[in-house]
Amino acid sequence: MQGTVDGFSYGLVTPLVAYLMACLGGALGLRCTTRSMLVSNSWRPGWLALGAAAIGSGIWTMHFIAMMGFKVEQAPIHYDRAMTFASLGVAIVMVGIGIFIVGYRGAKGTALMTGGAITGLGIASMHYLGMAGMRLNGKLEYNTLTVAASVVIAVVAATLALWAAGQVRGFLWSVGASLVMGLAVTGMHYMGMAALSVHLHRSTAPTGGDSAASLLAPMMIGPLAFLLLAAVVVMFDPLMVMGKPVWTPVENKPGVPARELVSHPAARRPSLRTRRNPAHQDSRTPQNR
Repeated sequence: MQGTVDGFSYGLVTPLVAYLMACLGGALGLRCTTRSMLVSNSWRPGWLALGAAAIGSGIWTMHFIAMMGFKVEQAPIHYDRAMTFASLGVAIVMVGIGIFIVGYRGAKGTALMTGGAITGLGIASMHYLGMAGMRLNGKLEYNTLTVAASVVIAVVAATLALWAAGQVRGFLWSVGASLVMGLAVTGMHYMGMAALSVHLHRSTAPTGGDSAASLLAPMMIGPLAFLLLAAVVVMFDPLMVMGKPVWTPVENKPGVPARELVSHPAARRPSLRTRRNPAHQDSRTPQNR
C-alpha cells in the first residue's frame, strides 16, 4: 500500500527554521575557514576544525528540524538514535576533509574541486544516512534521477561555498555566501525528500526507535549549544568581524606561515636608479675606476 507523505505538516515553519539553521552553520563555518587562511600553520587546524564542526552541526540540525514536519499519514515515524547521531559524525568528518584540503591547498583549481566534491558528498551522505535511521511500518524507495540531482546540488553548493571562503574579504561577503549556501543545502534536502516514496506493509506491528519529539531536545541542546559557542568565538574576534587581516600569508601561498603586515614610510621606499648615460661612463678618472 502506498503511504500518504506530507513534508510540510507544520506549513512553512519547519522549512524557514531549517533554512536559518543551515545559514547559521554555514556563516560560522565559512568565516572560520576564511580566518584559517590568515594565520600561521600552528593555528590553522583549530580554525578549520571549528569551521567543519559548525557547518556539519548546522546542516544536521537543519535536516532534523525539517524532518519535524515530515509525516506519513498511515504510519507513525520513529528514529534509530545510533544511526541518527552517526549521520552527524559523517557530516562533520567529510565536511572537515573538504575544508582542510581547501584550507591548506587553496580555494582554486583541483583543490577546490576535490574539496567541494568531498564536502558535497558529506552533505548528501548525512541526509540519506539520517533517512536510513527512520523507522516506520513500511519500505522507503527513492527515484534515482531525483537522488542524483540532489547530490549534484550538494556538490555545487559546497564548491561555491568553499570558493567564497577562499576569497579573503569582509564579514558581509561571508554572510551573503552563507545565505546562498543555506538555500542550496535546504533545497538539496527537499529535493531528496521529493525522491522518496513510502510503501507500507500490511502488518501494523510497531517499529522500534525514538519518536521525532524525543530527538528534539538533544538536537537542540547539543549542536545548538555548540553553534552558540562558535558564534561567540566569531563575534569576539575583531579580524572575523572587520575582515581586515593583521597578518597575511607570505605571497598568499596556502600553507606558508603568516607574517605581520609592516607599513613602510614613503621616505624609506627604495628609489629607482637612473640609467647612466654611456657617454659619461668613461669620464671617470683612472683613480676612480
